[in-house]
Parts: sequence; structure tokens; C-alpha cells
Amino acid sequence: MKPVPTLEWLDDRILLLDQRLLPAEEVYFECKSIQELAHAIKTLAVRGAPAIGIAAAYGAVIAALETAESDSFINQCCGKLDILAATRPTAVNLFHCLDIQRSILQSSPSRTVAITRLLESAHKLYEEDLEASRIMGRLGADLLPENCTILTHCNAGGLATAGLGTALSVIYEAHSRGILAEVYADETRPLLQGARLTAWELHKAGIPVKVLPDSAAASLLQTGVIDAVITGADRIALNGDSANKIGTYSLALAAHEARVPFYIVAPVSTFDLKSPDGSCIEIEERGREELAVLGNLKIIPDGVSVYNPAFDVTPVKFITSIICEMGVISSPSDIDW
Repeated sequence: MKPVPTLEWLDDRILLLDQRLLPAEEVYFECKSIQELAHAIKTLAVRGAPAIGIAAAYGAVIAALETAESDSFINQCCGKLDILAATRPTAVNLFHCLDIQRSILQSSPSRTVAITRLLESAHKLYEEDLEASRIMGRLGADLLPENCTILTHCNAGGLATAGLGTALSVIYEAHSRGILAEVYADETRPLLQGARLTAWELHKAGIPVKVLPDSAAASLLQTGVIDAVITGADRIALNGDSANKIGTYSLALAAHEARVPFYIVAPVSTFDLKSPDGSCIEIEERGREELAVLGNLKIIPDGVSVYNPAFDVTPVKFITSIICEMGVISSPSDIDW
């Protein structure tokens, strides 16, 4: 499986595939400033925890490039990294990558050295994500039966990473081994990342995929058709509680009731060792327009408010295993850090 061309560094800017327009249009655009990149992350032109982190890592290079050499160079650059950090509060990969780049900035003796080191670091984070995806794909596929049918939620594929995916890396590997029958993808309201992005990505790769309404997932699981539910995660607490796209928790409950294995696939950069459990995870709430308007169609009356959390937290007791590049574990606390 070739990486999906989600993002690419071009000399002094980032080239991004605009995920807001998929599947109708495949449009790439360039981010040459911190403000442009922050807007792209905030509006979900680039999305998915690992991809956001990698984009921010390259953003640190942009911050250094657009800041002149001076006594306040490091402070100015760190201030620009703060702008990126403020875009999405739940995905911990963003802060993980920014912390790495911030440390490099603070230890660099000059602007020129900082730019070189930051770019090397961003490239390394990109390659590490690709390799982690390959490992997770192999580990996850080892858990699946022959002729398996998988249910997934949101998009945890190449579009959400450096180009291979977390949950979808398992699906790609299962497909390459010849053990995958088909995939069911929840549409994932309100922004339809499953219908728009996962279905686009899997269909493009020649993998049989069906899209279903989120509300149909529980009844589908009751039929016994699904062999495993596989999703990604945006933040995993020390005890294994996992934050992922809204609707994941209800999917885990339904899988538990149907006795279907529920797997989370995520790199260790998604682990938040400072949060003992899911109650410590900040959940991003998004705007009214995502629910109130569909294209040009108003679907909620004026004056009616909304509840629009972007994520929910699945308690570890409903997670069969967490698959990361360090192995198949019950929680991050299993790893000897």
C-alpha cells in the first residue's frame, strides 16, 4: 500500500490535500504562514491526530522561516507555536510534536541552525509515523480471522496520518494478506468523515466498502456479520481510556453487547501519560454550523442551540486491546516507560 499523499514539505511551505472537499474534489493547497496552517488545522482541511502533529512539526519550520534573526527569535517562534497549539485541544499528537520542536528551538544557537534542525526533526516524525503504521498494521492483522468483515468509524487512514493510517493500516494489511472480505464504514456525523474520507480512501485502494448510518451500527453488530470493530484514537489516558471521534463510545458499547472485539489502533504519540484516566481529557466542542447547515440547506431552526462535541471517551473496560507500534496492550501503563 502506497502512502496517501496527505501532506508534503516543499522547500519553504507545506502542501496539503484539502480534506474539506473530498470526495467531490481532490484539491491541494499550500500553507506558507503559521496563520494559514492554523486555519487549515482548525477548519479540518488537515485532520486526524497524527497528521495534525506532523503538520504542526513542519509548521515550526515555517515559524522559524518567517521570523527574522534577533535576540527575541526563539520567543517569537514559540509564540507562533502557541497559535498552532490553540487550534485543537483533544488530539495529543499536536502537543507531542510541538513540544519536540519547541525543545529544538530553545537549544539552537542560531536561526540557521534552528531551521535545519527543525526540518530534520519534522522529516523524522513523518518517517516514524509511516513505520509505526506499518508495524501496527501487521500486529492488528495478526488478530483477525480469515475472510473477516470489519466495522470502522470516522477516518483513521492515510488521510489522518503521514499516509498509511492507524485503524486502516490494519485493514490494508488484512487486504494484502487476502483475509479481508469487506469493510463497513460508519458515515460519522456531523462531518461525515467515514462516508466522505474512509469510503474514498478504501475504494481508491480497491477494498470493498459499505457506508452505513451511525445509527445502524448497533443493529449491524447484532447480526453477527462483523468480526471486529477497529478505530483510531486522538488521545489515550494512562489507564487506557480512549478519546476518539464522537460516536466511538456508543459503538464500543454495542460491540461489547454483541461480543465483538473492539480494537483501538494508535501510535504511542497518542498516549497521554499525564492523564490518569479519561476524565482528564479535554473534549473539543465545535460550532453550531456543523449541525445546523448541510450545504445550502438549513436543517435546524434559527434560535435552536446545539450540543456538538467532536469526541467522546471510551472506557478501557470496553476496549479489547490497544494496538500500538510497541505491541498489543491493555493500556499505556503496560509499557515499561
